[in-house]
Amino acid sequence: MAKTDTEREYICDAPLLTEPSRSHLNERQITDYREHRRKLLTWLRDLGKDPTKGEGYADGTVYNRAYRIDGFYRWVWKEQEDGYTTAVTHQHADAYCRELLSRDCSDSHRAGAQKALKSLFKWYEHERGADKWDPDIQLTGASPSRQPRDYFEREERTALREAALEYGSVPHYNSLDPDGRRRWKRHLAQRFGIPLDDIGADTFERANGWKIPSLIQTALDAGLRPKEVERARVQWVDTDNDVLRIPPEDATKSNDAWTVAIRPQTTEALQRWLHERDCYEKYDETDTLWLTREGNPYGTTALNRLLEKLCVEAGIDTKHRDLTFYSIRHSVGTHLTDERDLEAARVQLRHQSRRTTMKYDAVSTEDRRDALDRMG
Repeated sequence: MAKTDTEREYICDAPLLTEPSRSHLNERQITDYREHRRKLLTWLRDLGKDPTKGEGYADGTVYNRAYRIDGFYRWVWKEQEDGYTTAVTHQHADAYCRELLSRDCSDSHRAGAQKALKSLFKWYEHERGADKWDPDIQLTGASPSRQPRDYFEREERTALREAALEYGSVPHYNSLDPDGRRRWKRHLAQRFGIPLDDIGADTFERANGWKIPSLIQTALDAGLRPKEVERARVQWVDTDNDVLRIPPEDATKSNDAWTVAIRPQTTEALQRWLHERDCYEKYDETDTLWLTREGNPYGTTALNRLLEKLCVEAGIDTKHRDLTFYSIRHSVGTHLTDERDLEAARVQLRHQSRRTTMKYDAVSTEDRRDALDRMG
């Protein structure tokens, strides 16, 4: 049976209690703040965008605003009230906006923080009858972000593959002594948002699962767009021939079928994931290849968050670089062109061209798979 919101520790992948906030609070305050956050984030998800129409925000929006609101609360506790409170005011919000102007941060960050505060006080207005908040100052963002130009170098691609294999891994259940097992159970209970008593050997196996390695390895081979990760289905995977077969109805930016080469190592990861996937109840009624912890298809925000964590794990320097999940796709195009030619990259990345036919694969999947092997 699926967990209800009252049993979860996350809503839209946003934790009800962040580690920075936990460090400020005692146990009773933790309980109070967690329930306060549960009500707020549930409302944002279900009603926040337009309460009159019952329209909530997208998961990625809830996630981003949840973290920004949490930062605002911590600032109030430290700078305004000298202690815990959930009774934040318009005066607190106006002071925080002035504080943001003095910080060394981007215009888009300031604007995003103010949007998050507007959502918070919109909740107070609709759920608690509070007055509408009209900020003293309006924080505007920068121009829309451009498509990233940066891509992962060859050694970084290898590091990402290895980081995906390490990501979230835990010791084997039977290798731990009772004290160590208790510590890891507490960690996994928080990680998966399930009761401590429900943690068993199967949960340890789940923590070392193949979902993330199979997703990242497939993206590194196929240059998957975020929308393609979201649309990916079990039927795409042809393990007998080491390819993805994307039908016309699932293709992005085209109406053609595509045969995409993947490495044998990626096929192995996908085979292991497909076997493991059958054990999870949330996949019973869907053929979606990968779902988030919340049971939703992966979107751009969730994929970028995952990539950020993997870059940290892999020791990849992201400072002064415009790296997003799309940078994986850029790396495939860049290095495959170097290894083979533009036609190989065009077909592997499923690009349309007026000068070539989209119904004929001029470069064999075997040639493209060899090139992927050399790319690392």
